Amino acid sequence: MSLLKRFDEDLKAAMKRSDTISLSALRMAKAAIKNVQIDKGRELSDEEILSVLSSMAKQRRESIEQFSKGGREELAEKERQELAVLQSYMPAQLSSDEIEKLIVQAIGESSARSEADMGRVMKLLMPKVKGVADGKWVNNRVKELLSSSGTSA
Repeated sequence: MSLLKRFDEDLKAAMKRSDTISLSALRMAKAAIKNVQIDKGRELSDEEILSVLSSMAKQRRESIEQFSKGGREELAEKERQELAVLQSYMPAQLSSDEIEKLIVQAIGESSARSEADMGRVMKLLMPKVKGVADGKWVNNRVKELLSSSGTSA
């Protein structure tokens, strides 16, 4: 079943359950997908839909961070719940250990020696972790590994 059809069915189910969080998250996701479809002038593939969901998840994580810093825990919690709904449609996230292995492998493949080589590492790494890991976290971890050891390969 395509992701779009699954959205429609889950949207109907959320309406019947009066699940306001799922309803809100699914409606926002459908609207974002529809906007991209209009921009592209065609139906989106499941991979393109996952890319839209990934962007929305990133926005939720940033909002959670900002709301938490601002002391608005009730809003942060709402964002966390919506993020959980979005993530249920995305591939399973990689564990920290799995990401760490991929980072070390990419550092080795790129022969990176310092933070100046970070672009080469990220170029190899991002296609492997796109949609299954938080890019900001991956970026920070690569930076830590390159700056702490000078050589992690």
